[in-house]
This record gives sequence, structure tokens and C-alpha cells, in this order.
Amino acid sequence: MKEIQKGSLEKAAIKVGISKKTARKYAVQKQLPIPKTKRTHRTRVNPFEGHWDKVTDMLETSPELQAQSILNYLAEMHPDHYKVSQIRSLQRRLKDWRAHHGANKPVIFRQDLKPGRQSQSDWTHMSDLKITIGGHAFPHLLFHFMLPYSQFETTMICETESFATLTRGFEQGVLEIGGVASEHRTDNLTAATQKMGNDRIFTKRWMEFLEHYQVQPSRNNPGVSHENGSVEKSHHTFKNAVNQHLMLRQDRDFKILEDYQTFLDKIKTKRNFMRRDRIVEEIETLRSLPEKQFNEATLLTVRVTPSSTIQVLSVTYSVPSRLIGLWLKAVVLRDTIELMYGGKILLTLPRLEAGALIDYRHIIDSLIRKPGAFESYQYRSFLYPNATFRKAYDALKSSGLTSCNKRYLELLHLAKLYGENEVSTAIILLLEASKLPLKEDILDLFKKKKIPHPVEVTQPNLEDYNQLCNFEEVA
Repeated sequence: MKEIQKGSLEKAAIKVGISKKTARKYAVQKQLPIPKTKRTHRTRVNPFEGHWDKVTDMLETSPELQAQSILNYLAEMHPDHYKVSQIRSLQRRLKDWRAHHGANKPVIFRQDLKPGRQSQSDWTHMSDLKITIGGHAFPHLLFHFMLPYSQFETTMICETESFATLTRGFEQGVLEIGGVASEHRTDNLTAATQKMGNDRIFTKRWMEFLEHYQVQPSRNNPGVSHENGSVEKSHHTFKNAVNQHLMLRQDRDFKILEDYQTFLDKIKTKRNFMRRDRIVEEIETLRSLPEKQFNEATLLTVRVTPSSTIQVLSVTYSVPSRLIGLWLKAVVLRDTIELMYGGKILLTLPRLEAGALIDYRHIIDSLIRKPGAFESYQYRSFLYPNATFRKAYDALKSSGLTSCNKRYLELLHLAKLYGENEVSTAIILLLEASKLPLKEDILDLFKKKKIPHPVEVTQPNLEDYNQLCNFEEVA
């Protein structure tokens, strides 16, 4: 009250260490509360007092023991004395014991981040967001590349944690930012490191890849994820941003994969825009990119199985059946696989990270002669080129035809001979007319030329013609 008389109420509250609101209440009442005597004794009996020495012995032997494990042990040994409801009481006492007698904990040393010194990357699982593509579940990963100083980030959809996605994601990141940091940090992923005794070392191809960009590789210690903490934190914040936008969108389904990628790119662009000042500052410190991208080619020798397939880096691909039994050279590039025989390229396939790629055109000639194999074929899902063919099969199946599998395979054979789009159009016309999509009816449509072929006519630019006339007049 003396301090209030000397100056303002706010200053008086600060001097005596109370809030302005509390000081005003005392000033209005013109009296102070009676100070309470500090209590030095416990108000409740410690229920663990009789066995506390045993508890401390257990903690000294195994410091990581949790309260629930200790309580379960005590309840088992002394069921009449301890019960599950005492867990909170034990947790408080363990917390107090550890504060006085517990082992030292690891210290996190906050880093003074420098622009252009380091980039980081890692994968994060996105399945918990329950995203679907075309109504089907889409379990996937995101490769996350970022610069700790400016928080610049890029993401890439992928299926596996592989060397291909690691290098492709790194290149996407440095191309987007327009330069490279002097060091790149990863965890101990098998795509970049290998076991050597009790330690892990970088693989030769990862070293060669970063040497192309004049970047020094680094990794965090095994089991110490916080050493790669910037990208780990970005995982959480980016996934949370994606989840928030999905809730605003009120729909977690995307028609095609490209729509989902565009959705992610918009979120990334907004987040990077908020950091534009630091990003501009960091760009000035980055090293220049090399003139060419790194394009490592892996040469493998593969044999075509009797199923007319090959295995390339654990992924199954179909090839024309004429190649069954042959040994082929597979030149594995970043996005494609070139199959060679006798020094000539026979086939170029798109490269996948996992799963399989089966082209019905490679096997339909044999399959149509063995229609019984279709029902339990391992890669049957690949024999529906699009939704129209699936509708055709369902219509044949529901019709009750005993030879519906053979009838459907005849449609695939027609697609190989006449083109997938043409047969799809014919199937649509027949289904709309409430007719079964049979081979004979499709051939009749081809003969009658009832299948419309889209023709695009480009409108001429008359301005070009006017300029030509003007040019002739000047000449």
C-alpha cells in the first residue's frame, strides 16, 4: 500500500511481484491478505514407504524402469497393499527421486545455423492421413528436402526409401532452389550407407553422386534422430499443414496422382513464401549447380522367365514373349530401363520403385489360348487397361456366360490389334445400348465405321496471313 502511494498501481504491482489485477483488488479493499505459513510436512502418508528401499534398489539397477512396471511388480508381490489407482502417486515420487538421485540426461545443444552450410533430407510416411487416389487407398511416402537456415523445403511423392528416390529428391530440391549447400545431412538410411564392422559408412555411389555436386555427405549417429532435427521438425509441420488443408477441402480423395501432387505443391509454395526473406539471403551463399545433372547408369544382366517377365532391382516387368529364355542387358537409368540384346536396344520401359509393370500386349497371344489361367493369374489386375475394360469384364461376368473369361480376353486381343482407345469406344457404345461387349459386335462396329474418331482442327491465325501480305507489299 506504501508503494501505491509513492507511484502508479502498475509500478507498485511490479515491485512487490504480483499482478496488476491483484494489486487493484487490494487497493480497493484497502487491506492485504493474511500471509499463510509455509507447510513443511506431508499431509498424506506415503503408501510406498514400507517398500521404498526396494523401489530405489530397482531404480539404481535399472534407471529406465517406468512407474507402471514397478507398480505391477509391487502389486504382484503385495496384492493386499497396492492397487492400480496408485500409479499417479508413484509417478510423483519417482519424479522427485530422479530429480535428486537420477542419472544425468543427454543435453540438446541448440545450433547456430549458418546460411548455405547444410541441407537435410529424409522420408516421412503419409498413410495416417488416409489419402485416396480415384477412391483407392494410397499408402505412400514423401521425400522431404530442406535447408535448416531458411526453412526452404521441397517434397516428392515416392513409394520406397531407395537410392533412386534419394537422388531424384535431392536433385529436385537443388534445382528448385538454384544451388547447393556445402554439406548434406541424412540419417543412416541403407540407400546411402552400409554397415562396416560396428559402424556405418557411406556407399560408393552416394559419395560419387554428391561429389558430382561438390557436396560433403554427413549423417547423424545411429539412434540419435534429433541430429537431423530440422527436417524431422519439418516433417511434423508439413504433415500438419497438409492435414489442415485436407480438412478445409473436406475431401481426401484425388482423381489422379497429378492432382494430389499439385495440391502438395501449393502448400509447399505458400510455406516457402512466408520464408522468402531468409530464402533470398541463403540463395546468395549457395554454390552453383554443375552444368549437367548426375545420371548414373547401372548395367545388369537379366533372364526372361517362362512367364515372359524379368526382375530388375526387385521390380517385375513384362516383356514380349518372343524373348523368353534369353539373357538381356538392362541399362537402368534414372527414369527408364533400356533392354538390349546383341548390342541393340529392344525395348525401353519406365522405371518403377516397387511392385510390377505388366503390359497385356506382351502376353495376350498366349493367354487367349489358355483362358483358364486368367482367373488366378498373379498379375490379373494389370489386365484391366482402364475402367471401361473393367466394366466390360463385370458385364460379361454378370451375364452368366460360362466362357466370360475367354470373351474378355478376346477384347484385350482386339485392343492389341486395333488399338486400346478404339476398342474402349466400341465397348462404351455397346454398354450404352444395353448389349454385351462381344468380339463379333465390336468387329461389326469397326466394319460399319460407327466408332467416332476425334479430329482436332486448329483454327488458323489470320494475323500471320496479314503479316505475310504486308511483307509482299513491301517487297
